[in-house]
Amino acid sequence: MAQFNKKKGRFNKLPAYRFTLLSKMIVFICSLIIFMLVFLGLYLNAKYSDTLAEQIGMRALNVAQSVSQIPEIKDAFHTENPSDVIQPIVESIRVETEAEFIVVGNTGGIRYSHPLEERIGESMVGDDNERALLNGESYISEATGSLGPSIRGKTPIFANDGEIIGLVSVGYLIDDVDMTIGTYVTDTWYWIMICVCIGVIGATFISLHVKKSIFGLEPEEIGRLYQEREAILQSIHEAMIAVDRKGYVTMVNYAASHVVNVDDRNVIGKHINELIAHTQLVEVLETGNSQFNQELQINKQSFIVNYVPVYDHDKLIGAVATFYNQTEIDMLAEELSKVKQYAEALRAQTHEFSNKLNTVSGFLQLDQTEEAIEFINKESKKQQKWIHFFIHSVKDTYVSAVLLGKLNRAHELGIKMTIFSNSELKTTLTEMQREGIVTILGNLLENAYDAVKKSNNDEQISIFFTDIGHEIVFEIEDSGPGIPEENVVNIFTNGFTTKEGAHRGIGLSLVQQILDQLGGEITLEASDLGGACFIIAIPKAKRIEGDHDDENAI
Repeated sequence: MAQFNKKKGRFNKLPAYRFTLLSKMIVFICSLIIFMLVFLGLYLNAKYSDTLAEQIGMRALNVAQSVSQIPEIKDAFHTENPSDVIQPIVESIRVETEAEFIVVGNTGGIRYSHPLEERIGESMVGDDNERALLNGESYISEATGSLGPSIRGKTPIFANDGEIIGLVSVGYLIDDVDMTIGTYVTDTWYWIMICVCIGVIGATFISLHVKKSIFGLEPEEIGRLYQEREAILQSIHEAMIAVDRKGYVTMVNYAASHVVNVDDRNVIGKHINELIAHTQLVEVLETGNSQFNQELQINKQSFIVNYVPVYDHDKLIGAVATFYNQTEIDMLAEELSKVKQYAEALRAQTHEFSNKLNTVSGFLQLDQTEEAIEFINKESKKQQKWIHFFIHSVKDTYVSAVLLGKLNRAHELGIKMTIFSNSELKTTLTEMQREGIVTILGNLLENAYDAVKKSNNDEQISIFFTDIGHEIVFEIEDSGPGIPEENVVNIFTNGFTTKEGAHRGIGLSLVQQILDQLGGEITLEASDLGGACFIIAIPKAKRIEGDHDDENAI
């Protein structure tokens, strides 16, 4: 369809009407209702017409058979003027049965009775008497007689000896039958139209309710939202599982299917307890309260899980669980710990050299040049000694850097920290081994600093390391108070600590996790210095899953 544009002198094409879901549903449901009711009406009309015609035919035949058995009518055939006897009897029956006509005739087809008396004595019309007169049959027929088209019931009249002496024809005009059918059809279509109107109103209400239940969205909008939802859920790195009110799984994203090690298509509809044991989702569904940062073991992996209930208008309809890999969290904590250690080492060196520069400045201001030169040479020799040691004894620069930083940190804290001169680490480390050792040394030495500061003994820490044999071994001793025997079992448990303050109890747990990844082990002994002695053993040839540094692998 087009609309004429007066300014441009041409027709503009009107935008095509876009059928909405609401209009589609109304049109479809209404069309279906109308089609069904029209089909039903046509069927009922046809069925009623056939049934009524059959019933009228049977009524006509029954009346005809009854008339043929009246003795007076049979006897009248042997009189001189049969119509004088037959006409009054038959006419009274016709009026009583409301038949259009009842005609009694002889074997020659001459009428002895008729609704119109002037037609008595004339031949019967319709040419449908042979079956009754010749074969003695009783039957129903449709033919056009003197009164018009009619439905007839015909039966022979038998004498006492069994001879056919005449016939009876009872009929109802087809026009009267059609009038009766028309009255019924009018009533039927009247009620059908009422049903159609009710159906249209009902279809409109149903369509409005469906439209409201899907928030007024169109099918293509729902499809697009579904695709976007699936894309978002599947792209989320964290595992996510949703359940309904009874605990049956309704959604599993790609990450979660790997966590539970099943195909997400086979998970939907299963109860959550069949997939994950000891989950708190069922408890959340019972209480309706959220639970955060809960630890859970799945297929020998540790996860931090958050459980959140889902409400719809204050009605609990399900719950969602998100899973965070504990190893990834620990690796992030490890990276942050290394950054903190590097920053602490740089701060210690900066502070240490600031003190030394102030000392040199003081000598120069006092005009003590020789003392300043002697102090510089002394400090230079000390630094050169350590640098020379690390260059020749430790091949990995990261390990050298963390040890040098910790030496400066200990000196700043007033702690005597020594490294045995026969220590050496000439093995080429993989990336994972290097990062693990740096984190382990940082955590154990920080714990040693805290321990010796609490002790009344001389504040001493000693370190020995070697890679002779098949393992890399570190021994770290301190002069602290040591670890009570009752705490030895728990010191590597995450969150366990004897120190005051928040965010404690992580260091040794992290050390244990790193050693598990590296295939190493840690041993606790009593130190010759009076405190604790931690012995770390890491296999040199251990290939770590996920470590692809082929050049550094042993």
